[in-house]
Amino acid sequence: MLLVLTRTHERFYGEHIRGIPTCNVLVQPYNRGTAPAIVSSATRLQAVAPNGVVGFFPSDHHFKHNETLVGAVNEAFQHVESHGERIVLLGVTPDSPEDGYGWIEPGGPLHRTNAGPMLEVRRFWEKPSPDIARNLMRAGGLWNSFIMVGRVRAFLEMMRRSVPHLLASCASMGAAVQPGMEEAALDALWSSFQPAIFLMRC
Repeated sequence: MLLVLTRTHERFYGEHIRGIPTCNVLVQPYNRGTAPAIVSSATRLQAVAPNGVVGFFPSDHHFKHNETLVGAVNEAFQHVESHGERIVLLGVTPDSPEDGYGWIEPGGPLHRTNAGPMLEVRRFWEKPSPDIARNLMRAGGLWNSFIMVGRVRAFLEMMRRSVPHLLASCASMGAAVQPGMEEAALDALWSSFQPAIFLMRC
């Protein structure tokens, strides 16, 4: 388990992480968006479990039906165990043409699970216009939950294609930092980042 937290939120999580080894906690100096958080997590995991299966779960989502979510996540983990080259991204069936969300335009079917069909991703749409959101909903588009499951190596390969500069920076810090200097190294690294979201490329 690796917890990725932000230092400014310590008053909310401080009591909850007591007793968790420091190697299982990555505290960001401040929020720079999803991209640095995910890339730094993956490089940390590469050092301890390069062939491991990892799930990324945004902290600001609410699901009415937890059992449905847990079932879909379990299916994703099982699929990745058998198909290690794939990253599974959970899509949510929309109930409105929400233009403030990210959308997934699905492609052809890959596999059927108890939680529903597993589809290729044809394209991502980040906060589309109202007209495009309506068209996506009519065409079977899905909300992008940003819940992802895959092997560490698969995420790193995707990052090499999508955000190579971030990956190189985080990998360099991990290789160079001395014990006891992690906090100072993270401060220096985070100050060099511009806020960024993580947009996957198909």
